[in-house]
Amino acid sequence: MTMLEAALLAAQAMIALGMAFAVARLLLGPRAQDRILALDTLYVNGMLLMLTLGMRAGSTLYFEAALVVGMLGFVSTAALARFLLRGEVIE
Repeated sequence: MTMLEAALLAAQAMIALGMAFAVARLLLGPRAQDRILALDTLYVNGMLLMLTLGMRAGSTLYFEAALVVGMLGFVSTAALARFLLRGEVIE
């Protein structure tokens, strides 16, 4: 096992731990704002996990999928924040 493989494996373990904490906050969050922030953290961690998987596999397909997850996550976070502020997404 090379140093890069060990570092990627450690990074994936830490990202998975961060995802577990985000899921806990998503389920236990006392307010809707906490849940939206946990969902935002969850998609960013998922995107990072895909990137590390792509580095380990040596495939560019993971990078394109991470880009799509990032764009959809940003739009969904903006829509949920707008819903919390105004009570509607589309005016």
